Amino acid sequence: MYILKKSLGQHFLHDENMCQKIVDQVTLSEGLNLVEVGPGGGALSKYLLEIPNIHYKAIEIDDDKVNYLKATYPAITDKLIHIDFLKSTVPFEGQFSLVGNFPYNISSQILFKVLDWHDQVDEVIGMFQKEVALRVAAASGKKDYGILSVLIQSYFDVTYLFDVHENCFTPPPKVKSGVIRLKNAGNKYQIDQFPKFQKMVKTAFGQRRKTLRNALRPLIAPEQLGDEIFNKRAEQLSVAEFVAMYNQYFKK
Repeated sequence: MYILKKSLGQHFLHDENMCQKIVDQVTLSEGLNLVEVGPGGGALSKYLLEIPNIHYKAIEIDDDKVNYLKATYPAITDKLIHIDFLKSTVPFEGQFSLVGNFPYNISSQILFKVLDWHDQVDEVIGMFQKEVALRVAAASGKKDYGILSVLIQSYFDVTYLFDVHENCFTPPPKVKSGVIRLKNAGNKYQIDQFPKFQKMVKTAFGQRRKTLRNALRPLIAPEQLGDEIFNKRAEQLSVAEFVAMYNQYFKK
């Protein structure tokens, strides 16, 4: 039934209770635009297709899976977008939500794609490698706290929902899995230029053992590096403090 492709990081979710549990996390509303990323063998799709009064699309890169889905779930045929999600254009004109058992080998790239679309993405219900899920949800001062934590939490409220046991998959992955919810926070920090903010955050964590004075030296005027905030390390700053630093030193 399935043709596994290691290059696509494929592990198929076969536990029906878990499939339903993930689908149940989606916040439903009349006329919801919902995109499933990487439907694979249709583990979630078969439940998503049954939800009434929503506009559903599925993005799948793999030829074999596209053919399988069309043959097994005919109702999905005109809802499938056969493309690499990382290369796809925005799937809906207005607001939409995302759901998926995201391929673990490109999970960070998927999250950066979500950030590119942050003004249109209302919610993400995603299954990730547990390590990545914890990183996205981590608070400042925690060892998991890093670039993804700050960037995602700048635009979304993050909730770690639950673990997914490896025996729920075929074949069982060698890593733990977790499901998280990202809820759009409406650019609550009013960040004016995301690319510039992203560059600052990435540079700050680029040498995370060093103080911000050393890490951000390439980006900050020498006369400003004596300010108190630059005595700290990146992991010590909350998201709000990162935004405050951006507004003071980087915003034009």
